[in-house]
Amino acid sequence: MSKFTFPSIKETNDLSSLRFEVRGFISECINNNEFVPAADSWVFAADPEFSRKLGSKGWLGMSFPKQYGGNERTALERYVITEELLASGAPVAAHWIADRQSGSQILRYGTEKQKSSIIPKITSGECFFAIGMSEPDSGSDLASVKTKATKTVTGWNLEGRKIWSTGAHLCNYMIVLARTGPPSEKNRHEGLSQFLVDLSLPNVNITGIPDMTGQRHFNETLFDNVQLSEDALLGEEGKGWSQVVGELALERSGPERFLSHFTLLDRFINEFRNKLLKSGSNIIGKLIAELQTLRRMSFSIASMLQNGESPETQAAFVKELGNKFEKTMIETLREFSNIIPLYEWPNQLQNLFEDATLRIPSNSLRGGTTEIMKGIIARQLGLR
Repeated sequence: MSKFTFPSIKETNDLSSLRFEVRGFISECINNNEFVPAADSWVFAADPEFSRKLGSKGWLGMSFPKQYGGNERTALERYVITEELLASGAPVAAHWIADRQSGSQILRYGTEKQKSSIIPKITSGECFFAIGMSEPDSGSDLASVKTKATKTVTGWNLEGRKIWSTGAHLCNYMIVLARTGPPSEKNRHEGLSQFLVDLSLPNVNITGIPDMTGQRHFNETLFDNVQLSEDALLGEEGKGWSQVVGELALERSGPERFLSHFTLLDRFINEFRNKLLKSGSNIIGKLIAELQTLRRMSFSIASMLQNGESPETQAAFVKELGNKFEKTMIETLREFSNIIPLYEWPNQLQNLFEDATLRIPSNSLRGGTTEIMKGIIARQLGLR
């Protein structure tokens, strides 16, 4: 039976100093009314100007090579910054995907032309990316994608449809997983490739999908005979599956999987710490203990990524537990409304709670469903 571990990693003094620097920056932004803390801010709160401000401080693509505008800082340093931004509910949605996974994917598999033309724009907060994996009727089964890229004299012809393209209406590019060849009888993952698609190209149509709050952050993206150049191919033709698996490890392992609504918990505790009874304090204490455990696991994964490892199973584990934690946290705060009526909650706290409640369903879907995560873990343990 295979096993996997989460090595214990301690935060160094340098990392702690960086953390306090970021907190000071965030506090200044809030005091200057540059943003209002939001729940699920990495998905729903986009502010391109704030992203550019982070880029000017060297806090985007910070682990990227200096020749492409990065600062060659560690994955743990990046982790500290992203954790503080999430915990504060800062508007990071515009650049989040580009900084978290798309830039790294281009650095790992892209041509020199792709790297030099795109990566500096990511690090400056001027280029945003959407994810082109999920499709209608495919669920989390990426091997069943129907989007097709066919070779032409000048490059590729892209046809198909992607769904849940978070923030695509604000983005410049999408990394699209498409079929370039047939699957084999033994391996459905063969024949897939990734493409860098400029979303301003003709015949790319992006339609917003309203959620329960009425907001349109999710999108459906249609590619209707989109003509791509030869150099739109990212990595090797037919190697898309192995590439996308590594990308998913970046997508699933970060602190956004359990800190999406931390600003709600933090404000609730600060507002009502004197009203919580002993039993209430115990309940909150359990939430904090679970949160600390998830933080240590996620921090450990950042260290593995820094060492060049591919912790796909650990990422799936954190993603699955993080989904459960966020749901439990919101349901726990709802139960407290029996003790502290909602009308006693400040308006901003009520708004955070309402938004978080309406977004519970999406937490368990994005990045792969609960069933997919459990399947990955079971396979690693030799249970399937």
